[in-house]
Amino acid sequence: MAAPNSWTLDIDSSVAAPRLFFAAVMDWHTLAPKLTPQIVASGHVVVGDGHASSVRELHFTKEMPFSCMKERLDFVDVKTFESRSTLIEGAGIGIWIESATTEIKVEPKGDGCAVNVKWACKLMPGVKVNEDQLNSAKDSLTGIFKTAEEYLIANPEAYSKPI
Repeated sequence: MAAPNSWTLDIDSSVAAPRLFFAAVMDWHTLAPKLTPQIVASGHVVVGDGHASSVRELHFTKEMPFSCMKERLDFVDVKTFESRSTLIEGAGIGIWIESATTEIKVEPKGDGCAVNVKWACKLMPGVKVNEDQLNSAKDSLTGIFKTAEEYLIANPEAYSKPI
């Protein structure tokens, strides 16, 4: 059995926690194709209402090393701005990764917020991950939150009410 790999990431934002949580976590499948069409071709909820037990899917352009990913939202608390998701298809599942989970907590911090991400995966037997690959994954997640942050700053009414 391959050993699990994990990391944490902390991101500060000048945007209020509720807005960033709903834009970058709850509605990213809708927002990503609009904000990053060069990377995300489309996204939608496959099963459910976009909350816990839902499955959502993103389709990527040729800029990514894989064409799609599906994730199941295992836990969502819209009052504490927390979520946990499991990668269930695509994005290297069955090729490089046996399983992967992401936990996100967005906490109010002054007028903005602090985002804490915990990511863990179990690699397929024989697969090794180097520091550059881990940094690339962290940069991708940071990019999601920073892209959402830029959008929210430029559009102060967007996500001002929970979805």
